[in-house]
Amino acid sequence: MIKERYLVTGAAGFVGGNLVRLLAQRGILVRALVRPGGQKMAEDIEGVEVVEGDFCDPTILPSLLKDIAGVYHIAALFRQQGFPEEVFRRVNAEGVKTLLDACLDAGIKRFIHCSTVGVLGHIEQPPADENTPYQPGDVYQQTKMEGELIALDYFRSGKIGGNVIRPGMVYGPGDMRTLKLFSMVAKGRFFYVGEGMATVHFVDVRDLAFSFILAMEHKDVNGEVFIIAGDTVLPLRDLAKMIADKCEVREPWLKLPVKPMQWAGGLCEALCAPFGIEPPLYRRRVDFFTKDRSFNTNKAKRLLGFTSKQTVSAEVDDILHWYKEHGHI
Repeated sequence: MIKERYLVTGAAGFVGGNLVRLLAQRGILVRALVRPGGQKMAEDIEGVEVVEGDFCDPTILPSLLKDIAGVYHIAALFRQQGFPEEVFRRVNAEGVKTLLDACLDAGIKRFIHCSTVGVLGHIEQPPADENTPYQPGDVYQQTKMEGELIALDYFRSGKIGGNVIRPGMVYGPGDMRTLKLFSMVAKGRFFYVGEGMATVHFVDVRDLAFSFILAMEHKDVNGEVFIIAGDTVLPLRDLAKMIADKCEVREPWLKLPVKPMQWAGGLCEALCAPFGIEPPLYRRRVDFFTKDRSFNTNKAKRLLGFTSKQTVSAEVDDILHWYKEHGHI
C-alpha cells in the first residue's frame, strides 16, 4: 500500500517546522516547501522531502502538488518593514487562491489553512470566539483576513474539503519572537507600559501542530474556523513574574505611562517608514501591554477533540531551557 504524502508550506518556519516534525513522528510522509534563499529546515528528517519554491508562482505548483493527499498551508508574510501593501496581499490573500486553484486542478481533496486571531484586531469584549466580528488593525491582519475568507469560500462552496485554524499567541522552544520578553526579564530590564494587567493567551506550538492534524483528519468537519489556544489566560504581570522567579531575578517593577508611549510609538513608525527600517518602538508593541487578548476554544474541543497538553509553567521552563542551551540567555 502506497503511503499518502502531505504538503506543508512555510515548512522552515517556527510553526511549519514543528508541524513537519510531528507529521514525520507519526509516520506521515511530508513534502516541505521552503522559500528559495530563505530560512532552511533546521534538520534532515526521515520521510520529509524538502522542495524550494514560491507557492505564489503557479508554474511550480503542478509538480509541487503531484501525488499529494492534502495541504497544510502555513506560509505567510508576517509583519516586516519595507514591504508595500501589495506584497502582503500577493502572499497572504492572492497566493491562497493561487494555491487552492492548483489543488483543484491536481484533484486534492483536503486543505487546512493557517490564519491568525489577529484578524479580529482589538478584542472589545474578551473572550473572543469564532463569531466575533472581523476588525483587522494593520495590513498583515487585513490581508490574512482576506486570505481566510478566500479559503472559507472554497470550503463552504464544496470545491474542496478543509478548515481554517486561527492560532493564539504561539510560543514554545525555538521561538525567537518571545526571546526579547524572556531575555529582558531574565536580565532585569523588562518594564510595563501601564499596570501590566492586560491578559495574554498563548498556545504551545506543539499543541498547535496537533490541531492542524486534527483538522485534516476530521474529514466530516468542513468549512469551519477554529481558534486554537491553551487553557490558561493570565495577566502579563503574572507571566513576567513567573519568568523572573524561574530565572531567580527580581520581578519587573517599572511602569511607564500609556499615552506618551503610544505617541512615541507613532512617531517612531512615521520616522522609520520612509527608510524601510524596523522602528525601535511602535504602537502595536504598546498594545501588547494594554489590550486584553483571551479566546474561547470550546468549538475546537467539541468538533475536533482538541486539548491543550502543555501548562504555562512547564512551557516557560522548556523555553528558558532552549534559550539557555542555545546561548540566547
